[in-house]
Amino acid sequence: MAGHPNRPEATAGAIVDGCFRSGDIGVKDADGCLSLVDREKDMVLRGGYHVYPREVEETLTGHPAIDQVAVVGIPHEVHGEEVYAVVVARAGVRGDAALAAGIVARAKERMAASEYPREVLFVDAFPLGPSGKVLKRELIARIRSGD
Repeated sequence: MAGHPNRPEATAGAIVDGCFRSGDIGVKDADGCLSLVDREKDMVLRGGYHVYPREVEETLTGHPAIDQVAVVGIPHEVHGEEVYAVVVARAGVRGDAALAAGIVARAKERMAASEYPREVLFVDAFPLGPSGKVLKRELIARIRSGD
């Protein structure tokens, strides 16, 4: 691989000692099978613990009021980053403070203390890139700007 076209800084980070670093995080199980856990750039570091947004999203998706969810890390003075859940509620469901509290309470029962979201924000739709992936950097920017 020659690198990222016209992006030498991206190439420098992606190709190390001739090897391509995809940015994917994987784990090997007892049988030696490798599973993709998440993307390195999406990982949240809360209070010294690695929080994988994909795992949190999978747990939250089981909530009956949630249609779609994206989990992001927002800078925090004490914990380094805080876990935020950005939610698109199911049709006919009103995203309000009571629902947000219910989502957090349910998540708290099912996840480690470092993993469950402390904040739930409701949006009508996610910003999407050309490939249809959620643009988490835009969600982070929106949260940080207070929109």
